[in-house]
Order: sequence, then C-alpha cells, then structure tokens
Amino acid sequence: MTEHPTSHEGRQPLAARSQERARPRQEAAAGLPSDLPAQPGGPASPAPAPAPEVPAQPTGPDAPGGTDHPATPGGTNHPDAPGAGHPGGPGAVAVAVSPQHPGGGDATARREGDRLRFVGAATRRIARGIDLDEIVLGLCRATVPTFSDEILVYLRDPLPVGDERPVAPFVLRLRRTDRLRLSDLEGEELVLVPDPDPTPAAELCEVRNGGALAEVLRGVRPVFGDSAAAKAALTELLGPEHPLPGGLRAVLAPLRGRRRVIGAAVFLRRPEQPAFEPNDLLVAAQLATHTALGIDKAVLYGREAYIADELQRTMLPDSLPQPTGVRLASRYLPAAETARVGGDWYDAIPLPGSRVALVVGDVMGHSMTSAAIMGQLRTTAQTLAGLDLPPQEVLHHLDEQAQRLGQDRMATCMYAVYDPVSHRITVANAGHPPPILLHLGGRAEVLRVPPGAPIGVGGVDFEAVELDAPAGATLLLYTDGLVESRLRDVWTGIEQLRERLAATAQLTGPDHSPPLEALCDDVLDMLGPGDRDDDIALLAARFDGIAPSDVAYWFLEPEDAAPGRARRLARRALARWDLEELTDSVELLISEVVTNAVRYAERPVTLRLLRTDVLRCEVGDDSPQLPRQRRARDTDEGGRGLFLVNRLARRWGATRLSGGKVVWFELATRS
Repeated sequence: MTEHPTSHEGRQPLAARSQERARPRQEAAAGLPSDLPAQPGGPASPAPAPAPEVPAQPTGPDAPGGTDHPATPGGTNHPDAPGAGHPGGPGAVAVAVSPQHPGGGDATARREGDRLRFVGAATRRIARGIDLDEIVLGLCRATVPTFSDEILVYLRDPLPVGDERPVAPFVLRLRRTDRLRLSDLEGEELVLVPDPDPTPAAELCEVRNGGALAEVLRGVRPVFGDSAAAKAALTELLGPEHPLPGGLRAVLAPLRGRRRVIGAAVFLRRPEQPAFEPNDLLVAAQLATHTALGIDKAVLYGREAYIADELQRTMLPDSLPQPTGVRLASRYLPAAETARVGGDWYDAIPLPGSRVALVVGDVMGHSMTSAAIMGQLRTTAQTLAGLDLPPQEVLHHLDEQAQRLGQDRMATCMYAVYDPVSHRITVANAGHPPPILLHLGGRAEVLRVPPGAPIGVGGVDFEAVELDAPAGATLLLYTDGLVESRLRDVWTGIEQLRERLAATAQLTGPDHSPPLEALCDDVLDMLGPGDRDDDIALLAARFDGIAPSDVAYWFLEPEDAAPGRARRLARRALARWDLEELTDSVELLISEVVTNAVRYAERPVTLRLLRTDVLRCEVGDDSPQLPRQRRARDTDEGGRGLFLVNRLARRWGATRLSGGKVVWFELATRS
C-alpha cells in the first residue's frame, strides 16, 4: 500500500477545463515559461531555450530532497487526450502542444527532454537508498504517479549475495506495492490519496523452468503486458486467482543485478491514462537496472555489516566472569552505527590465587583491520595472563607481538592485577589514559601510573606500580573515546569524568557505593551530541575483597609428614568457620593433592584455604609439571588421586606459574 501523503502540491485542474486554463499549469510544471502564446492556424512557436531542470521538491515525509516527480516521460500532451490534466496520471505534468501541431518536432523534443529529466531524477532518488527497503521505496515513490498509477515489486527469496549460488527453487516474493487513486475534495479539485486496495497479487511465486515467466526474466528486457508471453508471465507472477482488471496497461521489467535476475517490477496504468509507448520500455529498463544494482549493493552492504557485527561480538567477551572478591560491569559503544567495528577491547581474566587481571586496550582506527589486530592482541593477553606473568612483562610481550603483526600496528593498553586477599592492585600502562579509583566515601582520584609508550613502538621498558585497593572502592578503566573528542582534550575529559564519578557517588551517601551497572550508564550519559568521535570501551571493577578472617595460609615442608599436618590444619580452620560437614571431603582431597606436591617439590609447599560463597583450597609447589588425570589399572598402587578430586570437587584445576604451579579445587559450602 502506498505511503504518499495528501498534498496540495499535487492538485491539477480538471480535464474538462479549457485549454487556456490548463496550459499555464502544465507549462509551469514542466519548467517552461508561461507566456508562450498559442498560435492557432499558424506555424508552431519557435522552440524555446532548453528549460532548466525542475528544482527539487519533497514529495512525502521521507523525501530528503530532490525532484522525484518531474515531467512525465512519454504520453500525449494534447489537452483533450485521455488522462490529460488528471492528477497523478502519466500526462499530468507533460508539456502542452498546440492542437494544430500535435506532432510537431518541438513537442517531441520536449517530451524527450522530459523523459530524460524524469529518468535522471528517478535514478537519483533510487540511488539515495542505503538498505533494501529504502531502494525499493525510492523506486515506488519515483514512478507512482509520475510514470505509472501502480507498481508491484517482486524480489528473489532469499536474495543471493555476491557470487553465492542462488538457492533453488527460484522463488519471487512480493516486496512492495504502491498505488494512488482519485478522490473528490473541495468541489472541482482532485487530490491524490493512498489507495487501501491495491491490485491483488500473490505473495509468493515459484518460477518454473521453461515457463513463460522464466523466459521473460531470462530475456532481461521489459515487455508490454499485452503480448502473449507477457500475459502468461503476469498470470504466473500474480497468480491465476488474481487476474489483471480489464483495460489495465502493464509493463513487466525484470530486475537484473550484476550477475543474475533478482526480481521483477510491474508498472500499471489505468484505462483512462495514455498507453505505454515504446520509449517507455527504455525508461522502465533504466529504472529496473538502477534498482537491481542498488539492491545488489544493499545486500552486499548488509552482509558486510553482519560480518562486522559478528566479528566485533566474537572479539569481545560474551559475558564477564564472576571471580571471588570483585564485581565487574562493562560497556562497549562503536564510533557510529555505520562503523560498528573498532579496535577497542576489554577483558577480565581469572588468575591463580583468586586474583583477576583487568585489561582495556585500544588499537588505532576502527576498521576490520583494527578489529583483527585487536583480536590477536586480546588472545595474546589471555595466553600471557594464563602464565601468571607480571603486568609489565605482559605488556612487553604484547609489544613484541604487535611488531610481528607489521609496521604501524599501534595500540594502547592498561593491564591491572587485583588480589582480593591482600587488597592490592598492580598496574602497568602502555600509553593509555590513567584509571580512576572511586573510594567508598565518594572521593574520586586519578591514579598516578607511569604512562609508558604505546604497544608497537618497540624497545621500550614498561613499569608497574602496586597500589591499595580498599574494599568498597571502584576502579574504572576506559579508552580515550570516553574522554577525548573534537570539543575537548583528553585531560579535560578525564577531569570531567572524575567529577562525574564523585557527583554520582555523593548521591548514594558516604557508606554505600553506587550500583555498578547504573554507574556505567551514568558515565556514558556525560557524552554530548558531538562527543562520539571514537569507540568506547569501559570496564568497572568493584573491589569487595576477602576478609583476613576468611583466609588460612600455611607453609609445609616437603616431607612425608606434610599430608598429615595439612589434614590437621584444615580440620581446625573448618571448625573455626562452622564448616565441619566438609571435613571428611576436604581432608581426603587435601591429602591427595599435598602428597602429589611433596613428591616433586624441593621447596616448602603452600596451602591456602579461602572461604567465600565456596570453599577453595590451593596447594602450590615449585615444580612446573602440571598433574594429569589418568585411569589407573586394577594392579596400580597409585594414580587415583586426581580421579577422586574430579569426582568429589565442584571444580578443580591446575595453573603453571613463573616459579612452579598451583593445584586448586572448590567445594560448595551449602548442600
């Protein structure tokens, strides 16, 4: 159904009015001077200078500009001809021709000029569209009612993309139909209004091999609807149960993209309007070609946008972990909807000892290349974090990786490690904006972290600092898109961000931290309309920590008595925490893990118990060899320790450290 609005600009005089009254309106619509006198009985007037193109006039609420209904291509211009003066009819804005010389050369030249102007305006309107719906709508609005009274647009379902092999069978789906009808308004005036009852047509049509429709589509060129082949093709396209009303003129135009036919357009005129001329087939071919190429472009653009979105979602974490002693929240905003892929990233990586690594980085640019480099650096950072390297060593290896990726692969990065047991955080920076720490009382401070050089420069040492991370404080890591824009420099933006965080914290009072998710939203609200010049990645960490009363830590000498001592120490800690129901399981599992550590260790073995929502046990030694679960034979005396750990523990794992390894397991504190 059409979406043309009712407009006083579309009003035209009735066909019954005199030629003298109709002619000035027609000439004005065609862009001709209105003072050319009629010359009855005499020779035709000298041809005027070529009229300038009609200025752009919006035709609806969605028309951004540009003329979409110029002088009608084709059709008679005689005031007494059928359809002359009809609003919306193909002869509504044609050039007037003297009755004595209806076929004069000047009139033919004017009609050809009108046709060229129409095709130019129509193709410009079609080319404005970016997505599929805009292009199809542009075709409909450019041709109805100027070229035809109704249009039906069918497209292949599904539409092939690029060089993809089309899906069989060949199915056409009705994408859009537009039609205008006439309605009385204010006496003699006629105005165009939407018609709620367009020509009925089938929603789907399967193109049969060797059928009439397949032959017309294979021919590519538009055909008149009164030919035998076109009649059979229209019957197949619209459906046998939806025949065209009698007297309706039609042109069937295949839509061929860069490689194949992707649809068809049907242009229809009412019986009272002038019939389609042979030159109208050229107009229909031009419209069909530009529309099909535009649809190909839109489909390819849509596929690229889909790939970009998928790439960005794959590069960023689907969800953040929930490590012990810290709560996390994040946000990511692309630079614009048309450039959704960027080089900004964030990550949170659990580490041995209940620690967590917090990472935020920014690769130069926001293109597919930037996103690919970002993905490689993020993967490298995750691998290095698994080795439990110090933050400055992680940045050093990231710098080497960026240099291996090629020249000018620059990025900034902030890498921090939070320890909930010691309530400390270790931070290293590679040219990134400094983090902001929001204290529980509402004070926000910019942390003094050595700036360092960006990743990819090469030959630069990175420095790490260790800072207090008190319980209840919130650490905010971000990329420069949040604080830098054309309207402000980076340090002005950092100060505004610090003030915004302090003001938000004051609203919740000195004894309560602001909600983490709401805090992230409030930070993004500080961005004005002109502040979105770059991608934005934001990672907020609320430090809860682990109370010293919930931690038990011992050193065990690597001797045969170590497993027995470990069982006794664990039993006392569980009694102190009112977790006696876990005593049997904990003693059994600790005995197996400590026995395995003592077998290979040369230095004291560490044993640590952490009580949070779960009970976590960690056993560390100086041997880098990780334990491996295996199935013991019936005759073997050992090899069943990790099997028991796997069956009884909620989770377990082993992590290699720079000076050995840690084997850990967790048990639920409530059944």
